[in-house]
Amino acid sequence: MMRWTSLMLAACGLLILTGCERGMSDLHRWVEQERQRPGEPIDPIPPVAVAEVVTYEAFDLRDPFERRAARAEDDVIVADDVADGGLRPDPNRRREFLEGFPLDTLKMVGTLRIEEIDYALIRDNENVVHRVSEGDYMGRNHGLVERVAPGRVELRELVQDGRGGWTERRVQIAMGET
Repeated sequence: MMRWTSLMLAACGLLILTGCERGMSDLHRWVEQERQRPGEPIDPIPPVAVAEVVTYEAFDLRDPFERRAARAEDDVIVADDVADGGLRPDPNRRREFLEGFPLDTLKMVGTLRIEEIDYALIRDNENVVHRVSEGDYMGRNHGLVERVAPGRVELRELVQDGRGGWTERRVQIAMGET
């Protein structure tokens, strides 16, 4: 029985291999037909467009990219050109711990007065309470504590205005805000 099965498998394999040997004559014939066909014309290269030359004649007008003089509107002060000593954060100032938290994650939970100095008690998002007073910094926008009042902390932040300069913004954190 085993011998009979082996012979059948060998015969099937031989038939399969015989069917695969058709040859490549039809492929050679198709390649010859394609070579005999004339090629299609190639599109011409489009002409190169010459750029229009425009001369700049507005040298004596105001530069649209230069900042205007300082103005105060609704507690927002826009500084003169930074190169002329405008607003900007001190790059050499050592960053304080509460500057690592966004201002909206800091909560005022109370006030404290020690030796005539008013302190605000600020809880961070890790539930640790910190003591801040005037002159301390908090928040990611260089927020300087300007005043600690009963029930609120007033800050002055420096935020970039999108034109390479800095804008001053006044904010406050009130007690009990969530």
